[in-house]
Amino acid sequence: MATIRRYDLDWLRVGVFALLILYHVGMFFVPWGWHLKNPVVYPELRWPMLFLNQWRLPILFVISGMGTYYAYSFRSPGQYALERLKRLGIPLLFGILVIVPPQVYLERLASGAFQGSYWDYYSTVAFMGGVYPEGNLSWHHLWFLPYLLLFSLLLARPFRHIKDHPGRLVVWTAKKLQSPWGWLVFLLPLYLWEAFLEPFFNITHALVGDWFALVNYGTLFFFGFLLLASGKPFWDNVVRYRRRNLVLGILSFSALLVLWQFEDGVPRHFTEAAVSVFNFWTWIFVLFGYAAVYLNKPSRLLTYSNRAVYPFYILHQTITLWIAYYLRDLSWGFLPKALVLTVGTFGGCLLIYHFLLRPVPLLHPLFGIKPVKKKPPPPESSR
Repeated sequence: MATIRRYDLDWLRVGVFALLILYHVGMFFVPWGWHLKNPVVYPELRWPMLFLNQWRLPILFVISGMGTYYAYSFRSPGQYALERLKRLGIPLLFGILVIVPPQVYLERLASGAFQGSYWDYYSTVAFMGGVYPEGNLSWHHLWFLPYLLLFSLLLARPFRHIKDHPGRLVVWTAKKLQSPWGWLVFLLPLYLWEAFLEPFFNITHALVGDWFALVNYGTLFFFGFLLLASGKPFWDNVVRYRRRNLVLGILSFSALLVLWQFEDGVPRHFTEAAVSVFNFWTWIFVLFGYAAVYLNKPSRLLTYSNRAVYPFYILHQTITLWIAYYLRDLSWGFLPKALVLTVGTFGGCLLIYHFLLRPVPLLHPLFGIKPVKKKPPPPESSR
């Protein structure tokens, strides 16, 4: 079955992962806990990062659900599950064994919990002591992969059924999206999870027992598939109401800034849960709307970035932490350190991808790099 490629979704995916790299650079400087910290923290940096925090992960899971809809255009549930195991499972295992251990090593080195070379660490204690943070075994920033893999496998057959037999659910979704405010019905389950699950299950990214994250992100993954299954009404909605939604997004985030000034309590929690889910769902629709208008077109940069984004995601935090380890004791200010961290992380990822990973097909499965589709040769002209 032929499908129309949405270049705007590719641009959004690339852009959100680029923001993830910037977000992790920022984590070195904010008061929140992270693997390595700058001796001087900058509390004012919290506000732009809190803004990103509202929608950056939700939109990733929505886009991933949309990608599943396209994947089912030419795959059976078994083929899709096998492809997900290869593209998510192999990089995850490789990341746990190779990419993440340097991060834990630098953290142990900085805290004085270990002394010695990286080889000494890797050959003796890298996989000892159990699961991080008590032990050293971790998937760190790659936590997104096991969650996505789990959702993909669990929903493989339901998604195939919805794709082959769009029924009342898809029709209902399309009908709701034809209404100016119909998109708000999706907030009900998201609010229930935020209001009644989040207080009891803090997000751990450990998969096991991480019930709020599993239910919340799984719902967003499912919504992504459903929104795309609804077809034209979804794209008409996000484009038509993008300006209104932008205003609503600004107002709702402003309301959150006000709420965060009050002390924690039951009234604030339930109010904040409502405003929070409204805010991030609104920004998701804002981003889809403006991307559909301005970014739904191919380019060489997009083609290159689309293949590079997964290796960048896998590599970036290790590179950021290596640079941060040597920057932390320098007496530089925020701007020089942030600039070196940002340029160094993006530059390091680019050099490794362009000159090592891209030209060596043997490494492609380890970083989830898709093979380049060969164009069929043009038909020979008849004489």
